[in-house]
Amino acid sequence: MVDNGSSHRSRSASERLASRFPNVVMVHTPVHASWLNQIEIFFSIVQRKVVSPNDFTDLDEVRNRLRAFEHRYNATAQPFQWRFTTTDLDDLLARLDRHTADHHEESSAALAA
Repeated sequence: MVDNGSSHRSRSASERLASRFPNVVMVHTPVHASWLNQIEIFFSIVQRKVVSPNDFTDLDEVRNRLRAFEHRYNATAQPFQWRFTTTDLDDLLARLDRHTADHHEESSAALAA
């Protein structure tokens, strides 16, 4: 096996990141979980725990509530525990295919009637 130095570079980058941000935990996400998914998950949490219900009296209250949540979240956040496997993905795609086929048949039947 030929070592092209990439593992050494990756390890060095991880070590630099860990020294600058000691509370960061490096995790490998599943292939189907992009960084955008992570952002969407975070904003979903903010929506449910901070913004809803939207009973703010002014923008200062929104800002204060968001900052308080940020401090609390940063102090207590844990890496997500991934449970969605490739088998789960295959099952989901199969269900979507069946749903699409069923919808297509219903639409065709309605047009024929």
